[in-house]
Amino acid sequence: MDNLCGFIRYFFILGCLLLTSCLSVPEGVVPVNNFVLDRYLGRWYEVARLDHSFERDLQAVTAEYVTRDDGGIKVINSGRNIDSGEIQQAEGRAYFVEDPSIGHLKVSFFGPFFGSYVIFELDQDNYQYAFIAGNTTDYLWLLSRSPKVSKELLEQFKDSASSLGFNLEELIMVSH
Repeated sequence: MDNLCGFIRYFFILGCLLLTSCLSVPEGVVPVNNFVLDRYLGRWYEVARLDHSFERDLQAVTAEYVTRDDGGIKVINSGRNIDSGEIQQAEGRAYFVEDPSIGHLKVSFFGPFFGSYVIFELDQDNYQYAFIAGNTTDYLWLLSRSPKVSKELLEQFKDSASSLGFNLEELIMVSH
């Protein structure tokens, strides 16, 4: 019986560690301060991203953020499959990890599993662009209020991401 309790306790602790590690922030990445959710809500266009399975072969990707009745944020991600032309959509929910004035949220698209959503650079004046990381340097996005950004902003994004350890060799430029 003691072995069974120890075994259960081990997997409980391991599960807790895995769940909290999904909400961590990559080394050197700092979430923005003075974040104002109401200014962030609405439609954003994905301009660039690192490749990952849940967006593979998607173009014309957008993210829509709307407040939820429970105080969270409804997240609707949409994109067009390159091969089929079919629109794919995923609906999730997000909540602040700590203080709502800090750009660090946890996002879930299925069940009780959340991933880190770290806004590490943001146009604080007009909320026209945002640099987003996940819990590791494998997850990176450039979001904008318009489908295209200036060459200067794209270079700023690449310089910032590269200096933080993101591998930009696999950076995907999203067409709209």
